[in-house]
Amino acid sequence: PRNDCIAAEQLCRSDVTCNGTYGILESCALAKTRFLPLDHDSRLRCLNAELDLGNSSLLHCKCHRRMRRQEHCLRVFWTVHSSMTDGEMGYFNLETSPYDNPGNEEHWKTDYNKLAALLSGKGCGGSQLAGDATNSCLKATHICNLSKKCVRLRTDYASVCTKGAGSEDVCDRRKCLRGLRNFFEKVPEDFTKRILFCPCQDELCGERRRKTIVPGCSFQYSAKPNCLSLLDSCLEDHICKSRLADFQQNCQPADTSTDGCSQHNQDACLQAYMGMIGTPMTPNYVSNSSVKVSLWCTCESSGNQKEKCDQILSVFEGNKCL
Repeated sequence: PRNDCIAAEQLCRSDVTCNGTYGILESCALAKTRFLPLDHDSRLRCLNAELDLGNSSLLHCKCHRRMRRQEHCLRVFWTVHSSMTDGEMGYFNLETSPYDNPGNEEHWKTDYNKLAALLSGKGCGGSQLAGDATNSCLKATHICNLSKKCVRLRTDYASVCTKGAGSEDVCDRRKCLRGLRNFFEKVPEDFTKRILFCPCQDELCGERRRKTIVPGCSFQYSAKPNCLSLLDSCLEDHICKSRLADFQQNCQPADTSTDGCSQHNQDACLQAYMGMIGTPMTPNYVSNSSVKVSLWCTCESSGNQKEKCDQILSVFEGNKCL
């Protein structure tokens, strides 16, 4: 992408003034990750350093979801924008996505066009697919099986996530989530979107769709954690925090909009939703008979933070844009 944060960081490092300012911001970001309270002067110093980068390409740099060294790129972004996560509102309203607009990202060409005939049940293997007319999720899986990459990465996460048959003592949740992220990042969206958002008319299809991400390992815990602790673990992880910021930016609901999205781009919202899968805040369908989604968490025992907790849940549960 244009002006990615790794390139911007290298450029800044080669300039004495910029490098000095960036060094201040790195220590500010480090203090935040270690939850060290900053006094008034230190906070002022951090904000001034951010303002001093006004003319630097660092201030406007972005990352993209399928780049190499994505975590490094995101770390640079949050170092430069650390003041965005200050204060009560910034705690959850991250406002700006570190990711480049999907329209600016490299277009991932797929071999899906070669499979167009299969959708109408014509061509090689068409009879098998034509029989899946009532179960679009099964059909989406068959189409995935026609791509070596899709079937390989899907098998990878499925085998890791099903070890231990749903018992969280045996299932390696971290490996499972990493496998899911790998699948949604590396497989072209023509395949992943069909598998995750296949339209269903009956519960059998809905069950298949709900189980796409192997929820026994990736989504459900034996007891529901509080949504605020789920958010905390997300904000401590550069990828999760970035995906949440992207989701908040692209899935902002708007009553006046025809598609319910303030950005008028539901595709970008669905892409941002897919980005949340495989993070500590992985969402999923809540039943076999509806398209409602939620996080696996509760707002009981939230005390005086109940309102903030409800806000986290409602971003997924009652989101018209999504």
